[in-house]
Amino acid sequence: MQGFDALIGTSEELTAIQMSSRALIIFMLAYALLRISGRRSFRLHSPLDNVITILLGAVLSRAVVGASPFVPVVAASSTIVLLHRVLAWVTSIFPGTGRLFSGQKILLYNDGRFLAHNLKKGLVNKEEIMHRVRSIRQSNDLSKIDSIYMEKDGEITVINKA
Repeated sequence: MQGFDALIGTSEELTAIQMSSRALIIFMLAYALLRISGRRSFRLHSPLDNVITILLGAVLSRAVVGASPFVPVVAASSTIVLLHRVLAWVTSIFPGTGRLFSGQKILLYNDGRFLAHNLKKGLVNKEEIMHRVRSIRQSNDLSKIDSIYMEKDGEITVINKA
């Protein structure tokens, strides 16, 4: 254990070599933890997926700079990833729990009109939606649009009429 302590140092004073060693170990650990958490955390960006990204960054950075003891940081990070994995698994098995952890899509525009209640619910306004419409269709024309949704990840999706 003394050899490991010499390699990574203690949190009082870290040399450049010790901090670099910590950074290398944490980089490899972060990579392994993100692989364990699954591809979901890279693609979906639901609130659940964003939590793992924010927490892992915050917790792991403390180990690099020596703000927290090294081994407890590794344990806490592993716990965060395990919890994310379990919650992702639960939402895949029981779709109803997805609303709790990931949210649900919100219909913002349908049958030629904006739905004011849902705009408030999604905390967006017509101009923000029109910005997305213009970026997708290069037009302000809503006549060929069937519906517009705010997806679980906050992305605005435009559905064309058939």
